Amino acid sequence: MSNVVLYRKYRPSNFDEIIGQEHVVQTIQNAVAKNSVAHAYLFAGPRGTGKTTIARLVAKAINCLKAKNGNPRTERAEQSSYDGAPCGECQNCLDISEGRALDIIEIDAASNRGIDDIRELREGIRSSPAHLKYKVYIIDEAHQLTKEAFNALLKTLEEPPEHAVFVLATTSADKMPATILSRVQRFDFKKFSVAQIVEKLERIAKKEKVSADEDALRMIAYSAEGGLRDAESLFAQVMSRADAKVTEKTVREMLGIASPKHLSDFVDILAEKNLSRAISYLNKFHNDGGSPEEFLKALVNYLRELMLVKIDSALRSAVAPELTDEQFSVMIAQSKRFEQADLSAILIALMEAQDNLKKTSQPLLPVELALMKMLWK
Repeated sequence: MSNVVLYRKYRPSNFDEIIGQEHVVQTIQNAVAKNSVAHAYLFAGPRGTGKTTIARLVAKAINCLKAKNGNPRTERAEQSSYDGAPCGECQNCLDISEGRALDIIEIDAASNRGIDDIRELREGIRSSPAHLKYKVYIIDEAHQLTKEAFNALLKTLEEPPEHAVFVLATTSADKMPATILSRVQRFDFKKFSVAQIVEKLERIAKKEKVSADEDALRMIAYSAEGGLRDAESLFAQVMSRADAKVTEKTVREMLGIASPKHLSDFVDILAEKNLSRAISYLNKFHNDGGSPEEFLKALVNYLRELMLVKIDSALRSAVAPELTDEQFSVMIAQSKRFEQADLSAILIALMEAQDNLKKTSQPLLPVELALMKMLWK
């Protein structure tokens, strides 16, 4: 089973299957139900948080031939109970779901970023939809368009035809021109919590008839850093190679990921300033199949959270929402073993090690040198 197949197989097909972005879904459903859809949206947020998935659902909702109760679209105005969700069963919904709808145009701005591409879009937008009521243009990574392309797109957004809806998706909203931002309705997408990702992976495991430990799923979710698509891709890798059961050991060996316990144990060693134990622990992790690069990335994130909750434990919900109460209690206890200046110095040394990892064929060496810099007496 490939990563892409698993991700597409369990991609939400309706608004009620979306998790984590309820603030976006509710607003858009209300707009569809009231026939007040905007001509242009901006979906901004980290990768893997559902931006293009919800963009496709918007396309389905505004082009659906039936409401959920099966009444024709033309009767929707009289349906006070209509919730704005696509039926998922009419020909339009099926065509969009299966990628056959010619009026749904998806553009990857990373590779189609020039003015000629946007000019082609402007020429195509003038013509009426081939089959649907609305043409929907989904422009992914929109911030990568050139200045000239943005200027050309701006003219279209200023006077869009009635039959066109734009959805711009970006991971870098700060790089979008103010002129574009002023002409779109913006929604900010949030990262998924570890609990939300684990819940989705559990549902996938059940449907795929795969046995998976919760600790293994938490490790995958933690490593995905709030991206559901990344978590599903990682889970697919493990599922394709695992035997009877997906365990934490299986995940570590296949993906080289460090578990929260690995990180917690290693931070205890740093607090003890025991260089020999630190090097031994790191090498054992590597010899067991762990990736030094993944370990270092996770360790930097863990120590960053520890540093910030040391400033104020109330910051937990903002900087470390993925931690269980038990894990957070451990982190608070650990934070008391470090001075704030020491944590800053450790993080600086580890970030230097991350840069040096790219320059050597010895992946452990930059981390070992950083440990010597931090702990050598």
